[in-house]
Amino acid sequence: MNKIRDAFSGGKAFIPFITCGDPDLETTKELIKALEKGGADIIELGIPFSDPTAEGPVIQEANMRALKGGVTTDRIFEMVSEIRGEVSVPLVFMTYANVVFSYGTERFIKKAKEAGICGLILPDVPYEEKEEFASVCEKYDIDFISLIAPTSHDRIRMIAKEARGFVYCVSSLGVTGERSKITTDIGAMTRLVKESADIPCAIGFGISTPGQARDMARYADGVIIGSAIVRLVGLYGKQSAGAVREYAKSIKSAIR
Repeated sequence: MNKIRDAFSGGKAFIPFITCGDPDLETTKELIKALEKGGADIIELGIPFSDPTAEGPVIQEANMRALKGGVTTDRIFEMVSEIRGEVSVPLVFMTYANVVFSYGTERFIKKAKEAGICGLILPDVPYEEKEEFASVCEKYDIDFISLIAPTSHDRIRMIAKEARGFVYCVSSLGVTGERSKITTDIGAMTRLVKESADIPCAIGFGISTPGQARDMARYADGVIIGSAIVRLVGLYGKQSAGAVREYAKSIKSAIR
C-alpha cells in the first residue's frame, strides 16, 4: 500500500504546505490537525533552513521566525512522532539537501521513517544528483518526490519514469509565492508525465485563490499551496488554526 498514491484515489488532492515551528511547534501540531479537518489529502511539512533558495519572501520569513524560535530538526522529528497518531493523512517533509546532508542522510531518512513520514521533497536537488538521496529513501520505503519545472522539457519523461509517490509540477519559474496569473502550459507538462508513467501529478508554486486552484486542478491530479497558508500563519500566529482550516475548506471545495 502506498499512502501517498492512495491520497489521490478520492478525486483531486489538496496538498498544503506549512513551515514547522512557525510560530512554534505546538501551533504546527494544531495546524496539521486543522488542515486535515479542512480537507487536506497530504500535508507538506517544511523543515526551516537559513538559505531557502526556492522560497519567496513569505516562506523565507517563516523560516526565519521558526529558526529564531529555536526549532531544530530533532524537535521536528519529535513533533511529528507525537502528532502522527492523531492524524491519518500522509505527511511529507520538504526541505533542502543541506539540512539532510548535514544531519547525515541515512540517519535523517531513518528517523523520518520512524516518525511516520511518507515522502521527502528536496527542491534544490536536480534529477542528475538525486541518487544519493533516492536510494536511501527506497531502503526505508519513503517516496523521494521529484519536481519538474517549465524548463525541464526533454527531461520530463526521464524524471517521470523514475518518480515515486507523485510528480511535483512547478507551475512558474522563479521562487514560491502567490501569483496573479499562471502562464505556463501546465497541460503540456502533465501530458508528458502521463505518457511516461502511471503516476499522479500535483501542481504547485503560485496558486493561492480557490479560482486558481480550480483552474489548475483541471490539468492535474492535485494542487499544492504554500505561501497563501504561510501568510495566514504569519498574520494570526498562535491563533491561526481556525483561519487555516476555513481556507483549506474553500480550496478543497473549489477543486472537488
